[in-house]
Amino acid sequence: MKVKVISVLEDNYMYLVIEESSRHAVAVDAAVPRRLLEIVRKEDVVLKAILTTHHHCARSARRDHARGNEELAQLLPGLQVFGADERVGALTHRVSHGQELAFGSIRVRCLFTPCHTSGHMCYFMWEDDSPDAPALFSGDTLFVGGCGQFFEGTAEQMLTNLTQILGALPRDTKVFCGHECTVRNLKFALKVEPENEKVKEKLAWAKQRDDEDLPTVPSTLEEEFLYNPFLRVTEEAVQRFTGRTEPVEVLRALRSQRDNFKKPKERLNPQAVLAFDWGLFEPFLEKK
Repeated sequence: MKVKVISVLEDNYMYLVIEESSRHAVAVDAAVPRRLLEIVRKEDVVLKAILTTHHHCARSARRDHARGNEELAQLLPGLQVFGADERVGALTHRVSHGQELAFGSIRVRCLFTPCHTSGHMCYFMWEDDSPDAPALFSGDTLFVGGCGQFFEGTAEQMLTNLTQILGALPRDTKVFCGHECTVRNLKFALKVEPENEKVKEKLAWAKQRDDEDLPTVPSTLEEEFLYNPFLRVTEEAVQRFTGRTEPVEVLRALRSQRDNFKKPKERLNPQAVLAFDWGLFEPFLEKK
């Protein structure tokens, strides 16, 4: 099982999962159809299905994840589109929690994780008798160093998602998330746990990857438990940061703090500051 990581839009990931023996493939979150089809042709594979983690949420400014489904369905008649929410475009197969799918030797277990959206589904994939670690396509539920916003759900739901569903998977599971926001997530994680050496190490690594315009996925579930504060709600340092001890309240407080975690303001160029002081920009700012 080969996973192609495809960077699209501002910071999205879509994935092409290839069964190497048959050269059949499935896509996860096919946001940009033309780009996906370029990779399909380059890899010389046949696209059999799309697995969509979630629809475009009305509370998000983005239109991503499922935005390419309709076009792909038109370009590739008979293409199967899987998802858990009837709002997913071009949906042909609605799946449920625990349902298993098979694409040749690739096995898929559907894991229902409502919160970011009420119909969010993650996909756990593996090949029987393969020495390779399994893969989790976590959409906007679990990120490297973070978790998704609670757009259509609750902290209780997200706690269940992270601890009982995703957190219960094998620790060597590779985590392929929906967005590249690792540096930002880990900066927040460092604020939560300033003495956590694993956070510092991962942040330095992620910054280097970002500088080189390289993806930070996949991580592993084992790694996430070392530096992702949303998976560390029972740790003393995380509880001290939030001022809470009940795991769901810790998670709720973390998400609130993360939502309000702003980027440092960039300092204006000194010449620009002087220009404002002297009123040189006023003619351009005056209303006509």
